[in-house]
Amino acid sequence: MTDFLFTIYPWVKSLHIMAVISWMAGLFYLPRLFVHHVEQAEKVQGAPEIFLMMQEKLLKIIMRPAMIVTWACGLIMVFTPGIVDWSWIWPWTKGASVLAMTWFHHWLHKQHRSLEEGTNTLSGRTYRLMNEVPTVLMVVIVLSVILKF
Repeated sequence: MTDFLFTIYPWVKSLHIMAVISWMAGLFYLPRLFVHHVEQAEKVQGAPEIFLMMQEKLLKIIMRPAMIVTWACGLIMVFTPGIVDWSWIWPWTKGASVLAMTWFHHWLHKQHRSLEEGTNTLSGRTYRLMNEVPTVLMVVIVLSVILKF
């Protein structure tokens, strides 16, 4: 099994990076859709439904599959012997950040549902502030993996 994991490692790592890029694109874009939804949608007839459709497709077609592939590839790499030294700090900071990013993904899904149900209580300003969460997490993850502190 170890030989197999070493053989597929470059492919898994490549797929992981592509999935992360796709997931991050959604994590950056969806809060911006929420901003426009809460601030502009009522000004144009039919716009709320268009925003909801865009949000739903982004969540289901891009973000969810990308998150699943990111996690699957990440776990395969973690279980490849010799790749992660758990005595260092970086795997723990990366892992905590990935868990936080996953929480953020689910929070975004919950916000979409509240917009869909008409129970949203958050402002465009709040969504703008929350849009910074994936940026901070991305910085921690990239520094953790590259610097390996």
